[in-house]
Amino acid sequence: GPVMFSGSLFFLLVICMTAIMFMLSNITIAVEKEECGFCILVNATWCSGYCFTKDRASMILPQKHVQNVCTFKSIVYETVKIPGCADHAESFYFYPVATGCHCSTCDTDITDCTRRGLEPNYCSYGQPRITE
Repeated sequence: GPVMFSGSLFFLLVICMTAIMFMLSNITIAVEKEECGFCILVNATWCSGYCFTKDRASMILPQKHVQNVCTFKSIVYETVKIPGCADHAESFYFYPVATGCHCSTCDTDITDCTRRGLEPNYCSYGQPRITE
């Protein structure tokens, strides 16, 4: 009856919400080379979204505190030539592009795990130049 249908609908909704909590997203990042003295904007793909996590219910019992974050499962590196920087041998910039995402602990060796890091389009040299 109606109760069975609404229960099934609720279950389906929970499954769908779980499936779309994190995903690949298009972002714009600023890339810069110190030798060139300016930044350019490029489009990339990265992971964004939310992961289920648990907070400790008891502060008395010692527990390992682990928070999961939406992070990349796999990446490829793309290359962009920084225009106007041709007199420098290193005018190419390699940047990561996510090809798959998942929920996992934040790896501080390869990811900025801070609560408020620099924005992806931050430029040390002021306003970035738009290229793409």
